[in-house]
Amino acid sequence: MVGITRTHTCGDLRPTDGGKEVVLCGWVATVRDHGGVLFADVRDRYGRTQVVFNPENRELHERAQTLRSEFVISVRGVVAVRPDGMQNAKLPTGGIEVIAREMDILNAAATPPFEVEGTAPVAQETRLKYRFIDLRRPEMQRNLFLRHKMIQCMRTYFDEQGFIDVETPLMIRSTPGGARNFLVPSRLTPGAFYGLAESPQLFKQILMVSGLDRYVQIVKCFRDEDLRADRQPEFTQLDVEMSFVEQGQIITLIEGMLARVFKQLLGKDIPTPFLRLSYDDAMLRYGCDKPDLRYGMEFREITDLGKESEFKVFRAVAEGGGEVRGFCAPGGGQIPRRGLDDLTAYVGPFGAKGLVWMRVEEGTLNSPVAKFFPPALQARLIERMGARAGDMLFFVADKPSVVLSALNELRQEVARRLKLIPPDAFALCWVLDFPLLEWNETEKRWDARHHPFTSPRAEDLDILETKPGEVKARAHDVVLNGVEIGGGSIRIHNPEVQKRVFRLLNISDEEAQSKFSFLLDALKYGAPPHGGIALGIDRLTMLLLGAESIREVIAFPKTQKGACLMTGAPAEVDPRQLKELGVRM
Repeated sequence: MVGITRTHTCGDLRPTDGGKEVVLCGWVATVRDHGGVLFADVRDRYGRTQVVFNPENRELHERAQTLRSEFVISVRGVVAVRPDGMQNAKLPTGGIEVIAREMDILNAAATPPFEVEGTAPVAQETRLKYRFIDLRRPEMQRNLFLRHKMIQCMRTYFDEQGFIDVETPLMIRSTPGGARNFLVPSRLTPGAFYGLAESPQLFKQILMVSGLDRYVQIVKCFRDEDLRADRQPEFTQLDVEMSFVEQGQIITLIEGMLARVFKQLLGKDIPTPFLRLSYDDAMLRYGCDKPDLRYGMEFREITDLGKESEFKVFRAVAEGGGEVRGFCAPGGGQIPRRGLDDLTAYVGPFGAKGLVWMRVEEGTLNSPVAKFFPPALQARLIERMGARAGDMLFFVADKPSVVLSALNELRQEVARRLKLIPPDAFALCWVLDFPLLEWNETEKRWDARHHPFTSPRAEDLDILETKPGEVKARAHDVVLNGVEIGGGSIRIHNPEVQKRVFRLLNISDEEAQSKFSFLLDALKYGAPPHGGIALGIDRLTMLLLGAESIREVIAFPKTQKGACLMTGAPAEVDPRQLKELGVRM
């Protein structure tokens, strides 16, 4: 019997280990018969080693012939150095092989539904159903290992900065003002429910009131919302809060942490400080509050030039209070007419009634509408857009919200089609000065842009009730490659200001006291000024790896419908459990 106590992993052995007797344990990756000599590659998460079964050891050789992919075995043997010309330079262990003397089959394996190290595409549903096999794949193990190293890097960084890791409850009181909560019925209090925490927001504020000063946590959060490639019902975030802090200090702290993560994990030097954009500036230049800065194509307004043209569409929009904006796509002159028609159709779902395109030639424009722009006006337009021969200009004319939305989507699509996104590039920025509130047209009321506990700027407190739409928040989002990876703010620490914000959100003093009494009470007992941020661990890991979905960096993710295909969750429960909980379907 070989047993299961290994002397080395399958990635350890090198030519300097020649002659050693070793024990390896792992999964059979491949089995090959070369003229009677059997070769088996044995794999674990550290690597793979070739094991040789010679026919001279007849009993062992016969047992080795029963091996199949994914059998779990242990092998005792002697390390042999491969001769020159027989080494496998593609493997770290390619300079040696282990000549087997004994072997135990620890567990046979059924034929897996897909190859662990295969290159053929596998359906997402199959991968999630057999996740225990999918996680054996080297790329999935690499993803989880990088995630682990990133979290360790973060913990070390914040420990050096004097932060304390404090766990907060997952089962909390369900409160309004954020995403929809998952509810958990209480058996001990029939008819009452916990909410699964969508974030530790209120608890970390209370920790600041408690004098803990610097809090950090890697925490699981829950939101019952529609899912997509970068969103799961349960996710993990880095949660940070600080007392006696200004917004700039939070930004500098997080920049330092991200710079260390990129350096330690990818060997990349990320320049700091990151670019800082106001919300208004980001919207006008890129049409969104999470701009992808890996490529240019900033928007420029030409409403005034449109008025001077004979093009009726531009003139009508400009004279009607709308605006004309566009961007220059470098090298976009190569897009064929059919491609331009496709792009025109592409912007339709985003509200645009049409798309105007103009090819830039030597000092002139080539377009079905070029005749409406005299040569001098064409020259001014080319200069305004910063265009050169061979570029393509795209314009949308409508009310500002439609223009920005359509151009934002078009900009991203054009960048993909023209392959303008540099591979392995990372562009980080901050977006600041968000509106504190946003108007809910459906329900005719104000909603919090971030959450109800975000502090307005001090200079805007005088217009909080009279001009709420003009009030700016002391909020900050950090963006990587067009994806928001984190957001936070300076919090409200004055109970009277908190009540004023609640009233703007149609939360009466009575309702606020009923649902947030613990926070309002805490703010009355010496709450320090405080603020913080939360970063999405899953999204950040996904972007570092260049993955297309956060399912690639979560060990056991859910489908887009919130199902776990491996375990069958969610599932019906025994009626007796519901009865104990006082729940009736």
